[in-house]
Formats: sequence, structure tokens, C-alpha cells
Amino acid sequence: MAILAECPICRNKQSVRNKVCKCGEDLDRAKRSGRVRYWINYRYTDTAGKRKQRRELVGYSIDEARAANGKAKAKKAEGRILDILPDTTMTFNDLTQWYLGLEKTKALASYWLVELSLKKFNKVFGNTVVSKIKPADLENYQIRRAREGLAPGTIDHEIGKAKTMVIKAFDNDMVGADTLKAFRKVKKTLKRGSDVRGRVLSFKEFNRLMLRLPLHLKPVIAMGFYTGMRKGEILGLTWDRLDLKERTIRLEAEHTKDREKRIIPICEPLLKILRDVPRAIHDPHVFQYRGKPIADIRKGLRKACKEAAIEYGRFAPGGFIFHDLRHSFNTHMRRAGVSEGVIMKITGHSTREMFDRYDTVDLSDTRQALEVFSASVDQTVDQEKIS
Repeated sequence: MAILAECPICRNKQSVRNKVCKCGEDLDRAKRSGRVRYWINYRYTDTAGKRKQRRELVGYSIDEARAANGKAKAKKAEGRILDILPDTTMTFNDLTQWYLGLEKTKALASYWLVELSLKKFNKVFGNTVVSKIKPADLENYQIRRAREGLAPGTIDHEIGKAKTMVIKAFDNDMVGADTLKAFRKVKKTLKRGSDVRGRVLSFKEFNRLMLRLPLHLKPVIAMGFYTGMRKGEILGLTWDRLDLKERTIRLEAEHTKDREKRIIPICEPLLKILRDVPRAIHDPHVFQYRGKPIADIRKGLRKACKEAAIEYGRFAPGGFIFHDLRHSFNTHMRRAGVSEGVIMKITGHSTREMFDRYDTVDLSDTRQALEVFSASVDQTVDQEKIS
């Protein structure tokens, strides 16, 4: 067992006796200024009998590092070295409680979705000790959820949220490399490009749907149709990000999927709807139902679609889902003559490839293109006759 000093410049971990790092940094001076982090390094034998090495971050105090190293030596002498590895006793329920309690996690616009995904994941693995998870367990989970009728993208999303949690825990020295490796080895079930949708909600369908939606869902659907915002961005919206006077919605980087802040304009029809949304005193969320932020809209949307004679569902032929409002916004804006750059600025599409996925070109577009083409040909022919 040994104590290692981390160079504040190149992050190389080395003996505390070194006075100068290979990169040239004066380690003695860095230690005196409190810029050096200390680690303890030790080897152990896991439950399978394999010899492994682990480094554990202690902090910026050499005294604390010496104390931690002394405890590790004592536990090794007593045959209790595994006690100092958190993931050898911690379950996924314990890890989830820690992760959801982080301020950065709670600040996510999609916090409710993260919580829901981990809840579903923990129905199977909640009582499993984190270090015991194996790639085969996750593969079995994929097969099990597929048999239950879940879409490949949904299955990947559930495992993906658990993987993000494990990565965060690994970065904080709460789980070992073997645990992280189990998640990284599992391949996604969704094939690239197979989830691209082309459903566009027409203006007539939108009007029919709005007439049949329950009162608390009308502004949510209108927000999606008139702004192209993601569901998580909409449901997580708070009044401090909404400026009805300036007619703008301001999303900071932590509120968006692509981690880039956006300013979204509010059109007149949406403005009229938002002005009628009541404000709750106890909670800052814009969209609420029975005193709580809206978390799930599927039941109300499904019923309204049925009454409006709109096929609903991801797997139904021509079926409509909430995310299609983003496709609809992109397509209607493009048809209205708005430049692609402006549309991408509003919706937050960082690449042309992603924009193309959300812009649907259908038969009416191709017909209009041919009409413009034929008109230009006729005009050219007429000019040649004149000349």
C-alpha cells in the first residue's frame, strides 16, 4: 500500500517523495500551496480470487491520506480489505438514492424521466450489490423488457440512465472499473437510424386535438406544436424562464439536452394560451395538474387522439406521439419559408444531420417542387419564343 501525489498540471500520480514531476512542475511548492491531491493505492483479491489494484482519492491533506492508508493497512491485515470498497456492499437502490440526491442531477430538466427510468431498472436490480452486476445480467434485462413489449429505444434509455449513474459514481470513486465495464460492454438494442420518425401533425389535426384535450394538457401540446421544444424542456419549464412581456422562453445550458442555452420566441396563438395558465404559489413549474408538476401526459393524450380520430402510438401505422410535435414544427417552419439556420437555432439542433431527421419531406412537398420547376421551365420556353 502506498500514498500517491497527483501533479496539479499533468495529473500524473506518483510517489509523495518526488520533489519535481516529469512535466517539470515543482511538487514541493504545489504541496505547500494546497494544489496536490493525494490518493491511496492498494492491491486486493476480489471475491472471485482475482488480484486487482485500486486507487482511492482522499483529498488535499497529506495527514488525511496517511490516516486513510493506515486504516486500509489495518483492514488488509484483518482480512477485511473489501470493506473499503463501497460497491461491494452498496445496492443499486443505495446508489440511486445518492445519485438522485445530487444537486446537479436534481437540476436536470429531465429529472423526472431519470427518476422514472431508474425506478424501472431497480425493479429488477434494486437489491443487487453493485459490484455483482455482469454484462449477461444486463443482456437478460434487455431480452426481458423486449418480451414485455417495450421498444428498443426505451430499453436502451433505461440502461443508459443507469449507466450514466454508474459513470458518475465511478468518477467519485464509489464503484470500481469492473462495474463500469459491465455497462460499457452491453450493446444497444436499437439499430442506428431505425427510430427515425416522419409523422407530421397537420394544422387541421392540431385544431381537432386541441378541442378534445383536457384543460391542463392544452398548453403543453400547444407549446410543443408552436416551439418544437422537447417534452422534458416543456414539463420542466418554470415561470422564471418565461417572459410573456418580451414573448420569449430562455433555457439555460442545464435545461437542454444538448447543453446549450437557447432563446425561443413565443408566437401570438401560444401567447394567448400561456396568459390563461394559472400560477401556483407553492411550485414554480408552469404546467401543473392538481397542485403537482405534470409528469406523464400519455393517458390524456391517448384519449384525446381517439376522440379526434387521430391514430395514436409509436407502433401504430401513421401513429402520433408527443415527440412528433418536434417533427411537425421543423417541417411547418421550413414550408413557411423560414431558413434552416433560424429553425436550428430555435430547436437546438446542433448538426444538419439531426435537423434533417426532424424535417419531413412528403408528397405535397415534392408536388410543390415540381410545380415550381414546371413553372420555371414554361417561363424559360416563353422567353425563348419571344426572343
